[in-house]
Amino acid sequence: MYIYLVLSLFVNFMRINNKQQLLVILTFILALNAYSDYFPDGNSWNSSQPYEEDIDPKKVSQLIDLAFSDDATQAIVIIKNGKIIGERYADGYNFTSHGTSWSMAKSYYASLIGISIDKGEIESLDDSVSDYLDYFDDARSAITIRDLLNMSSGLDFPIHEHEKMFFQIDHLKYAKSVKYEKNPGIKFEYNNVNSMLLGDILFQVTDKKADQLFEERILEPLSIKDYKLWKDEKGNVMTYCCVDMSARDFSKIGLLFARNGVWQDEQILSKKFIDETFDVVWDTPDWYQWGDYKRYYSLHWWVSKYEENSKIFNTSGKYGQFTFVDRENDIVVTRITKYSQENSGSFQKWGIMKYLRWAGVENAINIGRKLIEVGSIEPGTDVITPVTNAEGESYEFYLRYPEFVELISGLSKD
Repeated sequence: MYIYLVLSLFVNFMRINNKQQLLVILTFILALNAYSDYFPDGNSWNSSQPYEEDIDPKKVSQLIDLAFSDDATQAIVIIKNGKIIGERYADGYNFTSHGTSWSMAKSYYASLIGISIDKGEIESLDDSVSDYLDYFDDARSAITIRDLLNMSSGLDFPIHEHEKMFFQIDHLKYAKSVKYEKNPGIKFEYNNVNSMLLGDILFQVTDKKADQLFEERILEPLSIKDYKLWKDEKGNVMTYCCVDMSARDFSKIGLLFARNGVWQDEQILSKKFIDETFDVVWDTPDWYQWGDYKRYYSLHWWVSKYEENSKIFNTSGKYGQFTFVDRENDIVVTRITKYSQENSGSFQKWGIMKYLRWAGVENAINIGRKLIEVGSIEPGTDVITPVTNAEGESYEFYLRYPEFVELISGLSKD
């Protein structure tokens, strides 16, 4: 990679005048520095004092304190220049404790689409989904892969956003059955089925399930070794949710995007795909905002701030799971909520809970929590599934989300 960079700059250098040559030299120095930044090695992370990375320690403390103003918080990790400059865990948790991603996983599995494009397995985001899924041979044939990733497929969109799929035995069968409702590409609707279908597209072009691809193409290169990738009872990878790992390991994926898809000296994911991801496509409707704070969406990532002097993108999961990426300033911040450490597997097993699948999402969650509380079911044995108990459900954090984003934005400012 360095050789290509040097040769490219040298060729341009010989073609231009002295003033431009100086600019090329400066560009070379900056580029070389960008590609020589520190990366964590395996489970080993270098820590640094905020002031050593030109960050005001008071701002880091403010960010940590704000995260823990919500009792649901399990962990916060703040990364600058690849190094940990701030970190805190709730009592009973530490840097090895798992959280679950919930919908942060959407961003991870979407990146596999980008890698498949890089490898020539998928030609383009603008390919019709029907090119890969034969059951899209009806009105759904108008839908493109880009439409799925931008949450504008036009597939049937109920009020529960197809969260009911989570309580099914066969999630892919459920996703296949969802029909065409409106023209694609004209309206943002956060639909879990869009994300579930990505796994089937990946399987058709690679003959490998999405969990295996995720392991081979992202987790192994990033030396992430302690994780769970959830599947339904039929073995379908839940590509719309549910990756379990530590806050530090979630941060590694954020760092991959902050570093334009480069890890160590390997280009894992093309900068072109990340550039396209880190752009604004949808100005999301009011019901996806918190208060008056505006959010946007692009290729399975949320845009938490998009201004000329500050652009922050984030993965986002139910109950308050976030990894924020400030690419221009090489900052990554992960915050996750309290998560049960008792799950004994990575395949869902619903047991008696299967009878609640049509009870409604909130009813099923509340009844399930009550059954656990009274001891009628034992999580990890009678029922195996990702579960966030009431103590891990954020409230205050959402109220103060705009303040949290502004503090991240202000970390690199004087």
